[in-house]
Amino acid sequence: MQELEVKAEDALMIGTLNGDRYTMRQQLTKECIMALSSNKAKIIIAAIFLIIVASIGYYVMQREAELPPMTVQEKKARFKSLIVPAVESVYLELMQQYQDIKTIIDAGESNDEVEQLKVEYKVSTDAQLLMALKPHPKSIAIAQAAMESSWATSRFFRKGYNIFGVWSFDEDEPRIAALQKRGDKTIWVKKYDSIEEAVYDYYRTLARSDAFAEFRQTKMETSDPFILVTKLDKYSEKGSLYGEELTSIIKYNKFDNYDR
Repeated sequence: MQELEVKAEDALMIGTLNGDRYTMRQQLTKECIMALSSNKAKIIIAAIFLIIVASIGYYVMQREAELPPMTVQEKKARFKSLIVPAVESVYLELMQQYQDIKTIIDAGESNDEVEQLKVEYKVSTDAQLLMALKPHPKSIAIAQAAMESSWATSRFFRKGYNIFGVWSFDEDEPRIAALQKRGDKTIWVKKYDSIEEAVYDYYRTLARSDAFAEFRQTKMETSDPFILVTKLDKYSEKGSLYGEELTSIIKYNKFDNYDR
């Protein structure tokens, strides 16, 4: 009888121990779940925080890139202060180069510089080289800059000084993707380090491209900007309308005064 009581007591103790272990396992499981839930919640909160910070940063950057509200007069004044000095500087440099090379060619001479320029501008004769090197009137460059950059307010200008909407076909050069695609094709434009660099590349583009051969030939015959702009129909998808719009911009803003 006593032995049975002992066994019963042992069984009770064992049951109690097993119950305690079960309770402990439950408690540990509950704590683990709570810990995991807590960590998961922390991760989610941290992720949300990072997203919010990134969104705020992007918004601030976009706001900083935007221009303050301006009247038409203020916008044009800002444009002139930025663009005209650069155009005048590049024009003078190119005109000096043209006159120096013309002097050499008119003397019936040649040198390494002349031959290197022929390679750079993809021409074979002296006459073609002079056509390429002679800069066209500043009024045209200024008018195109105004039209192509919306008076120096476009995204391409603000982010990369691309004042003339010059496209990029070289993936290794600095460039900017257009926000809109043509079908599934991304449009890229060049990115420059300065306005002067953009102006120089613009003059160089018109001096080298086959699309502007007639324009180059005509500028050797006349410096009249209103005649020359009619030869820029291939610069824009607008065709002949492009020259008409340039004419209006030059006349209305008296940009031809910069040619005198």
